[in-house]
Amino acid sequence: QVQLVESGGGLVQAGGSLRLSCAASGRTAFSSYALGWFRQAPGKERAIVGAINWSGGETYYADSVKGRFTISRDNAKDLVYLQMNRLKPEDTAVYYCAARFGGTFYYTKGTEYKFWGRGTQVTVSS
Repeated sequence: QVQLVESGGGLVQAGGSLRLSCAASGRTAFSSYALGWFRQAPGKERAIVGAINWSGGETYYADSVKGRFTISRDNAKDLVYLQMNRLKPEDTAVYYCAARFGGTFYYTKGTEYKFWGRGTQVTVSS
């Protein structure tokens, strides 16, 4: 079992940056989990933002954020990050951290994850 808590959201102007953090806790080793960041805007379905495998050696990004966002993890500290640069108003959403036990690869579908944080709001003003 793992519990996830996001932090770092807030209000930022277009072109600015934010770094989201997700802290994991529980008795299961953090390195046993593949991780992902998802986001959900009002009236829209939850969508993948980025994903990372157990070691951090393989990553995936949605086309809409590729080149602007970076996902990383620190297994020694039980943390996963989402660095968001050159933010746009269309990035406004609630951002969620998700974890999946086991697996060799990264995963890009919400249905592939079992554990979720409660989300953190990111608002980008124009």
